[in-house]
Amino acid sequence: QVQLVESGGGLVQAGESLRLSCTASESIFRIDAMGWYRQGPGTQRELVARVTRDGTIDYADAVKGRFTISADNIKRTAYLQMNSLKPEDTGVYYCKVVVSRKVSLQFWGQGTQVTVSS
Repeated sequence: QVQLVESGGGLVQAGESLRLSCTASESIFRIDAMGWYRQGPGTQRELVARVTRDGTIDYADAVKGRFTISADNIKRTAYLQMNSLKPEDTGVYYCKVVVSRKVSLQFWGQGTQVTVSS
């Protein structure tokens, strides 16, 4: 099992910034990727950004140029710097980690609320 601790959500005005962090507990598993997903009101959960063990990074088109994902492998922590926030960025942001040890598994955090007012 891997536990994820998320922090950094909150209420901001449009144009402001937030930084989310997600720390994975120590385990026997190797971390292969960490990412952030979000679910807005009445929408499905969607990818925001993810970073793999080899440094490959993917962003949703809606956040390119505004959000930056990074990871500290030693601290087992991923960060999501969100700048120039828009009301449509509002939602619950979930951290996901993909780990492996003979088999690949994924674990989700409990989510952190991000609300952007106009």
